[in-house]
Amino acid sequence: MNIGRLFVVVAVAFFSVEAASIDHDKVQPFPQPDPVTITEKSGVKFKPELHIDTEHGCASYPAVNSAGETSGGLKGTKGTSACTGPILGSQVYGRAEWHNDVWAIMYAWYFPKGFWDSRAYWRHDWSNAVVWIDDPALENPKVLGLSLSTSENKYGHKYVPAEALRNGTTPSLYRMMPTYECAELVPYYASGEVQDLIMWDQLTDAARAALNDQDNFGRTEVPINDDHFLKHLEKAWPL
Repeated sequence: MNIGRLFVVVAVAFFSVEAASIDHDKVQPFPQPDPVTITEKSGVKFKPELHIDTEHGCASYPAVNSAGETSGGLKGTKGTSACTGPILGSQVYGRAEWHNDVWAIMYAWYFPKGFWDSRAYWRHDWSNAVVWIDDPALENPKVLGLSLSTSENKYGHKYVPAEALRNGTTPSLYRMMPTYECAELVPYYASGEVQDLIMWDQLTDAARAALNDQDNFGRTEVPINDDHFLKHLEKAWPL
C-alpha cells in the first residue's frame, strides 16, 4: 500500500471513531471565537435572535463537539420531555457563500426531536434562516432578503420585514409549531435568545466530518453541510 492511500485510510478511520454519538445533553458547544475574517465579522453582525416555543417543541441544542461526537438526539415520543433546556448551552451554526451575486449567510439550529402538529415524531431536527446581503466587505451592508425554513427543508418566508430586523441588522425570529404542520421559523417582533455562533470554517475537521455524515442525523438534512448547503441556498433564494 502506498503512503498516500495509507494516509487516507487512517484519516477516514480516525474520523469514524471520533464521530460517535453521545447523549444530547452532553454535547459541549463551541465558544464563539472573536471574528477575524470578513465572513466571520458579517456572520456575527447579522446573527439572529431566536425565540422558541418550548411548550410545544424542543429547545435548540449543540449538534456536535470539537472531537466530532454528535448528539444522539431523542426518540420522537413523550413531547418535550428532556429537551426544554440545554445544560451546557446551545449553538448556532453559520456558513456563508456568494449565490447569484448576493452574499448568503445561513444560520442553522439543531433540535434533538422533530415535531409535527406539536407532537414529537422523529429523532433529530434542524431549522435554518438565510440572511441575504449585498456585500459583506462594505462598512454597512444592506439586507436584501430573509429566508426562513420549515423542518421539511422548505422556505415558507422569503422577505425582509423591517420590523423583524432589530437595529437594521439582527433578525428576530420565532420557531413555532403550527397545527397540522412541522416546525417553522417566522419573523418575531420582540427580542429572543442568542447562541454562540460557530462558522463552518471555524469548526474542527472532526466536527465538519461528523456534520457531513448524514447517517448521524437520520431523516433530517443538515442544511450547512457540503451535500446540502448550496441546494438549500437555491431553495431559499428570495429575489
